[in-house]
Parts: sequence; structure tokens; C-alpha cells
Amino acid sequence: MNAKLRLMRSVLEKQQFRFVGEHTAIKICHWTKASLREKGSCYKQRFYGINSHRCVQISPSVGFCQNNCIYCWREIQYSLENTYDKYEKIDEPADIVDRAIAAQKGLLTGFGGNTATQRQKWEESKEPVHFAISLSGEPTMYPKIAELIAEINSRGHSTFLVTNGMLPERLEELRDKGAMPTQLYLSVNATGKEMFDLIEHPLYKDAWERLQRSMDLVRSFRDLTRTVMRITCIKGYNMTDAAGWAAMLERCQPKFLEVKGYTFVGSSTARLTRENSPVHADVGAFAEELQRHSDYRIVDEQPVSRVVLMSQRRWDDQYLDI
Repeated sequence: MNAKLRLMRSVLEKQQFRFVGEHTAIKICHWTKASLREKGSCYKQRFYGINSHRCVQISPSVGFCQNNCIYCWREIQYSLENTYDKYEKIDEPADIVDRAIAAQKGLLTGFGGNTATQRQKWEESKEPVHFAISLSGEPTMYPKIAELIAEINSRGHSTFLVTNGMLPERLEELRDKGAMPTQLYLSVNATGKEMFDLIEHPLYKDAWERLQRSMDLVRSFRDLTRTVMRITCIKGYNMTDAAGWAAMLERCQPKFLEVKGYTFVGSSTARLTRENSPVHADVGAFAEELQRHSDYRIVDEQPVSRVVLMSQRRWDDQYLDI
């Protein structure tokens, strides 16, 4: 491991990342901790039935991303020149799952001695059942992402995969290998190439075209798995052009749409201001505008997370039974 990678690892460990491999890490989510103390839960629990106290926040691609998004809170300065050939070996899927579960259990051990901890939840947290593959970096850059998802799924756990859509061929691989995640998120933050380039700062010259291909794939996956299009709302940037957003939705046809406010934290504070972080009322007003221009309707919201859930209709299988 070279000096830059060691520095990245040191910085992230100070931010409470726990590495479980060469390029794989977990981090205990704020909502996992809050849930254990009965102080709220993640919007994914409200929207989809995912128990926050049994969720592992993980990435097999820490330090890997093809975009330099202005809203990203992560240490993106370590991502832009990183390639897997700088590592002596690639983390194996089964090892990732085993080590992630062990690390999650170890990191939550201290909650057992906290009088504010709900005891039953703490006992259940020792056996996580959900993997949110979205902690840091672009997970589809991990060359064995299909095998990782298949491994997690084979153990009876659920998988939520978040992608920026820059590798549509990897999404095709998930389909072709029968390794679809329980829920696939596609992050879409602009209605046109000019705004896309301004927000995402992509490294690929054909990044916009790659995103379009991924949108078409998400549409084709609708009968294969649960699909979500997520908009990170940045005030002053992408909270206009409702007609353009309606066209994007028509093309992508996700089962769900998440409209979520950008949060002024981490590395993004060097590129944006607090004024760019919308309050929930702003997010709700934008969602209502999208509702007027499309066939997607507001079905739920979680104000504390500044997120609104939209869908073309209510689905019987909206809530997972895991």
C-alpha cells in the first residue's frame, strides 16, 4: 500500500471508518446508534421497513469514484487517482461479509453497557440482516460487486446498492449473473449535461451518456428488483426545471423516487454554503412541483431527514419482511 493510500486510511479511521479489508470498510450509521437508544430511525425504516439497528453501512470501494461531486461529504481528494492495481490483492466477497458482520458486532459492543440502550434491539444488532452498499466511493467499481451481492443475498440478507450510473456494464453484469440487489438506487442529480457536469465534475468524457444508459437499464430492471431514482436537492442548482425532471422520470421509470435535501457537512463545505442546503419545506415544495409535472405522487416523507418518497402508486411490497 502506497503512502497516499495509507494517508487516506488514516484519515478515514479518524472518522470512525473500520476497515475490514484492503479497500473495504464499514461505519456505524448515526441512525443505527439512534435506533439502539430509541431516538429515531433512518428514513429507510419508515419507507421500506429496514430496521436501522440491524443495518451494516459498507463500501467495497473506499477511495474509488469517477465523479467529483460538489455535494459529496466524503474525502474525495483521495478518489481521483485511485485504481485497484495499487492494492496487492482484491478483497473476496465471502471475507467481506464475514468481517463486516464481525466488525459491526464489535463496534456496537459498548452499547450493551449503556442504560439508554434498548436491550432487545442491542441483542438483535449482533445479527445484522441488511447491507447498505453506499458508504463511500462508487461500489460498482469493485470488480466482484456481483459476487458480493450474490454472497449477501445467499445468506438471507437484503442489499441496497447505490450507484452513480457511470458503469452501466456492471449493472448488466448484475442482471446477467442473477445477482440483483434487493433495491437498486440510481443517483440522478441533473436534467441536462450542462448541469450534470457542473454538479458531478465527472472524469469520463462520456459520463452523461453513461448515465442515460444506466437509466434505460433501471427501467428494464423494474420487473427484476426494486428500483429507486434519488435526487440530491441542492438549492440554487437543481431544484428547478420540473418538466425536465418529469422527462427523466419518464425515461427511467423507477418504482420509487426519493427527493432528498443536500446536507452541508464534510468536504462539501469547501464547495457549497449553508444556503445550498434546503430545509424540508423546500424539498417538499420541489416534490409537489414534480408531482404536478409527472405521474409520480408523494406517498411519504421524513422531515428530520429532509426526504420525500414518491411513486406512481402505492405498492403492496413497499415494506420488506426481513
